[in-house]
Amino acid sequence: MPPWFADPQYGRFANDPSLSPREIETVTRWADANAPAGNLGEAPPAPLWTKGWNIPLPDEIVRMPRPVALPAHGDVEYTYEIVPTNFAEDKWVRMSEIRPRLRQNVHHAVVYVRPPGSNWLRHAPVGAPFTASTLENEQDRHDTEFTTNDILLVYAPGSSPDRWPEGMAKFIPRGSDLVFQMHYVTRGGAAADQTSIGLVFAKQPPTRRVLSLQLTNSRFVIPPGVDDYRVEVHGTMPNDALLLSFFPHMHLRGKRFEYDVINSDGRAETLLRVNYDFYWQLSYRLAMPRFLAAGTELQAVAWYDNSRKNPHNPDPESAVRWGDQTYDEMMVGFFDIAVPAGLDKEHYFIRQSQAEEPNSQTAR
Repeated sequence: MPPWFADPQYGRFANDPSLSPREIETVTRWADANAPAGNLGEAPPAPLWTKGWNIPLPDEIVRMPRPVALPAHGDVEYTYEIVPTNFAEDKWVRMSEIRPRLRQNVHHAVVYVRPPGSNWLRHAPVGAPFTASTLENEQDRHDTEFTTNDILLVYAPGSSPDRWPEGMAKFIPRGSDLVFQMHYVTRGGAAADQTSIGLVFAKQPPTRRVLSLQLTNSRFVIPPGVDDYRVEVHGTMPNDALLLSFFPHMHLRGKRFEYDVINSDGRAETLLRVNYDFYWQLSYRLAMPRFLAAGTELQAVAWYDNSRKNPHNPDPESAVRWGDQTYDEMMVGFFDIAVPAGLDKEHYFIRQSQAEEPNSQTAR
């Protein structure tokens, strides 16, 4: 049974696997009685598992065309591979799952959607792995550091697939590419990875489109030896949305993470607080989506343990800054929202004037 790190004082979550005190008592009594079998005639049918997947059998599997060769030792620069989907029609993705070939070598993976005509990584090779340092075009090198393109799915140790409620899905325009961003680590032996993503499409066009957004603070310095260092970031919602879920991301010094709504009186209402574990990076899906009006202020707060008390700390004697490698740190509060199906990410971030109806501007 996977762990669960959310503080029960804040929020209710659809994917909370925790047992109630009554359930724990029942299991304890059953174990103390030497685990007797019940009435087999009343047993539910055995679950049916899809071989190799934690989602139903994918309608489409998109795989990196070429394996990425990994060295035995040393740091590995973020590696990208652009994969054409060749979709002849628009696709709405209800479920998705990233499956690395070598899980032990994957620190994280992000799959982005690059629609036709996008200038992001415009001159980068297609169908072959590359890194920022191998790109000749200056703009392409800059593009590896930042993008506004849609995130299809994020994978990290312990994370689970996306499964959106009925009537909600992520969008892949026809003719799009999927861009795999891979952060690899070495394990003492040469290896090769070829990651895939499985997609389950919605049977009917949804009424709402899911967007993955993030609150990020990359300008911090964690002093050596400090065991509870606080970093925060704020942002406001440009338009109305339904808040669906959270996915906090830090590295080995991560200790706690919190999401808040800042009310008009300045009071913080905590939506989620978790004890962070780098090896179990979980999503937290609200049991009931929460409406966020345009202008709502969100806050994410992270705490770090850079002391010797942290058994995972690579170097408690050093100050720590933002960086790509595991021995560096990150502070990213991913969260998922649902907006009208006709509204894309670019237009969602156009703030409407008060004379206009919220979300009145839709994508072309």
